[in-house]
Amino acid sequence: MHIIFLVEELSAEAALLNIVPKILGASASFEIHPYQCKDDLLSKLPRVMRAYAKWLPDDWRIVVLVDEDRSDCDALKERMEQSAVAARLITRTMAGSSNRHAKFQVLNRISIEELEAWFFGDVQALNQAYPRVPKTLGGRSRYKDPDSIKGGTWESLERELKKSGYFSGGLRKIEAAKTISAFMEPERNNSKSFQVFRDGLREMVRWGI
Repeated sequence: MHIIFLVEELSAEAALLNIVPKILGASASFEIHPYQCKDDLLSKLPRVMRAYAKWLPDDWRIVVLVDEDRSDCDALKERMEQSAVAARLITRTMAGSSNRHAKFQVLNRISIEELEAWFFGDVQALNQAYPRVPKTLGGRSRYKDPDSIKGGTWESLERELKKSGYFSGGLRKIEAAKTISAFMEPERNNSKSFQVFRDGLREMVRWGI
């Protein structure tokens, strides 16, 4: 199987290059297409889906990943779903509503509220990447549920890294994503949105065989 990832920015690409092989092993090859921003990806998604629908091989799949960014999660997911439906591609949601083990072509996933929540979901990886970050960070009340961090997850990550003596001039998101994701372990991540992403990828490969 070959998987095409559509992501909203370069930092997501940097993270997935390290994370996806840890989730799927050698069960699938993949490529990643980053866009300029979330709005850029969403605005182009209907056209992109129509283009893929014309030639997508039977053993190819598409994964769309965007940040929630404090928007309406249900409305965002519906917009992503409709882009695939209009192109007559079968999504995980569509397949799951009728036949739980049906093959699907498109997996739409949302990181809540931003990709950086996934880094807080694996504080051990964060500490390995940046050793002055406290190992106890995940035990603090504001970080126990990474998907519920208030005030923006990338802002929180920048603040914690600065406090520990890193990125004094401001967070370099691509660099941080690449460095932290290199140490991440999919099984220990306690971000719910990461777990849903991880499990969806494995279902995609397992059900597509």
